[in-house]
Amino acid sequence: MSLKGKIAVITGSNSGIGLGVARELARAGADVVINSFTDNKEDHDLAAEIGKEHGVTARYIQADMSKPDQCRALIEKAGACDILVNNAGIQHVAPIEEFPTEKWDAIIAINLSSAFHTTAAALPMMRKAGWGRVVNIASAHGLTASPYKSAYIAAKHGIVGLSKTVALETAKEPITANAICPGYVLTPLVEAQIPDTAKKYDMTEEEAKQKVILERQPSKEFATVEQIGGTTVFLCSPAADQITGTTISVDGGWTAL
Repeated sequence: MSLKGKIAVITGSNSGIGLGVARELARAGADVVINSFTDNKEDHDLAAEIGKEHGVTARYIQADMSKPDQCRALIEKAGACDILVNNAGIQHVAPIEEFPTEKWDAIIAINLSSAFHTTAAALPMMRKAGWGRVVNIASAHGLTASPYKSAYIAAKHGIVGLSKTVALETAKEPITANAICPGYVLTPLVEAQIPDTAKKYDMTEEEAKQKVILERQPSKEFATVEQIGGTTVFLCSPAADQITGTTISVDGGWTAL
């Protein structure tokens, strides 16, 4: 399918899942806006590289997703937003009684509240265009829980609920809203953790992947950023016109347990 003529804004997309999603949307013909809180030459070069590779317009717009005004400004600066992918996120692990308040506030702001602000700014544009897709990158942790990740779990469950509400508010329009719930995805960040995990548990790196990192993922395989991107492209296709207000798990069977 072709997304030629559509403009996609992907938050938190200069690396990892967000970058993978941006590349797959560009591959499908969409013009893309990638984003992060930094504003380096490398960020703009990355957008130029995506644009050149796929023959689309690709821009980088700096915006701090912890700040409501910057979330909304990102959409305004994009000029149009047919496809909104809310991907920005951070993590912190600690028991609730030791969880720093500032970390809780930051995770809720970036992982959840940013999606509210960008969606609120994008929906009028989608309505004007007569078509729109909101794709929220949640997590298997949007459907289940783990200890010591209270803020992340709360935010990802919130993203799933927000997706349902947006879907109901747009149900009679050609706009859909859904959440993708990945399990463990092989991003540069995760890849970098493997040697330290192996050392911590006195295992080989392969054992650390299978027995520790992928412990809850029955397939014992990482999802890839390309698979998350491909799922996003599918949700933008005519085949997904009646898929709204739901979650799609890309988790190797994690949430089937």
